[in-house]
Amino acid sequence: MTKIMISLFLALFLAPAMAADKSGAHNPANLQLASVSAVVMDASSGEVLYQKYANMVKPIASLTKVMTAMVVLDAKLPLNETIRFSQDDRKAINYYHSRIRVDSELDRGEVLRLALMSSENLAAAALGRNFPGGLPAFVAKMNAKARALGMKNTRYVDSSGLSHENVSTAADLAKLVAAAAKYKEITNYSTTPIYTANFSRPRYRLDYVNTNPLVRYQRWDVAMSKTGYLDEAGRCLVMKAKVDGKDLLIVMLDSFGKTSPMGDAGRIKRWLASGNGGTVASAAKEYQKRKIATHLASRATASIR
Repeated sequence: MTKIMISLFLALFLAPAMAADKSGAHNPANLQLASVSAVVMDASSGEVLYQKYANMVKPIASLTKVMTAMVVLDAKLPLNETIRFSQDDRKAINYYHSRIRVDSELDRGEVLRLALMSSENLAAAALGRNFPGGLPAFVAKMNAKARALGMKNTRYVDSSGLSHENVSTAADLAKLVAAAAKYKEITNYSTTPIYTANFSRPRYRLDYVNTNPLVRYQRWDVAMSKTGYLDEAGRCLVMKAKVDGKDLLIVMLDSFGKTSPMGDAGRIKRWLASGNGGTVASAAKEYQKRKIATHLASRATASIR
């Protein structure tokens, strides 16, 4: 019975991946990705050019920080207001590594920049703690914003993304990227290639680089970007980028291997230009099979209950 249920779920999940035009150069079957879940959408028309397991709910790691940025900016909190990093911020990220010193200070706008371009977890935690009402109020605003954007399969529990309980889908995240790209601060901060932050109390400097190599080395025309990684989430990347003169929303979740999202971005670009979607390593294919099988088995078990 379970095997039959899994087969049915597999058919249901595969159908959306083939929703794009099957004729001509842009046959979605020709596009091979190392990411388990993905969406490519025309930002202007809203046309979905490609989707793969777009409604599979998955941990999203530091992609969370895009919503963190929107909540901060929606609240119109002063970006030149000083934020002090505290031991509570360290606790909020389970004492995960950060080069920022406890009790040092930085303007909110610069803290937001570090959270977006370098995925600095302590920065994201401090942004949540320094919100009116603290982190609980901040997370409530995150979830309310998700509902307002129509992100029906999205849930947030923290501002950094270090919890695997922050979950969403590729389809929902396409909505997030479209909304985030309308904030000039997010487009500016998330596409900063390199940056030197000047802290005070005590005074010291730290150099940061963008976690997206396509931005860091300015290989693509990227208007908005965010990477993410957790063991449970795999490698993730969302972007708004101009490809062959067209603005695209690109979402890639749970990619196998550190550089796989960049490889997938290249395959998407090549597929749009020529219809040639390239190939992926056998290890990546096996990784996807395991992830999809686990997900479908979980769905089948839940339906039986």
